[in-house]
Amino acid sequence: MTSLPEKPPLPLREDDRDTAVRRVQEAYAAGHLSHEEMDERLQRALTARTHGELWPVLASLPPESPGTTSLIAAAGGRIRRRGPWRVPRALKVESAYGRVHLDLSEAVIEHPVVDVELQLGTGKARITVPRDAVVDFDGLRTEWKDTRHKARPRSGPGGPTIRISGAMGFGRLTIRHARR
Repeated sequence: MTSLPEKPPLPLREDDRDTAVRRVQEAYAAGHLSHEEMDERLQRALTARTHGELWPVLASLPPESPGTTSLIAAAGGRIRRRGPWRVPRALKVESAYGRVHLDLSEAVIEHPVVDVELQLGTGKARITVPRDAVVDFDGLRTEWKDTRHKARPRSGPGGPTIRISGAMGFGRLTIRHARR
């Protein structure tokens, strides 16, 4: 019986190696590794040729934090995020015309403060925030209509602070708190 040939190991790309080096350095800076352990892991990361050789270097490191800034952009149409999605520390939303709906009520929010920058031409925008969130939209400039937001009284230890900034042309931003 003939056995199937084994898959060759996947070669590393330069950005995979750079990511591994950065993660090792961040773990050392955060106190998760000793100086000797950092040196050993950096040497192994820099000489690794395949993903299999790189895996032990990263195995016991803390999970990588999500990117600091994400961009959602569309020239027109609808931008919509809802359900269980991971919210970055800073989110920039750009749209020349169309509707924007960001629903943070079921989202995974790992940061105490989330900055949302809106750069919208025309069209409505609606942001649904978690029930216990604090909303600050003093940094938002609107050209045509005022923002609608009814602040909820604080009911206990706080949720995240959602800071909304940027500029809106012709349209209205409606901010509402989730009911549950």
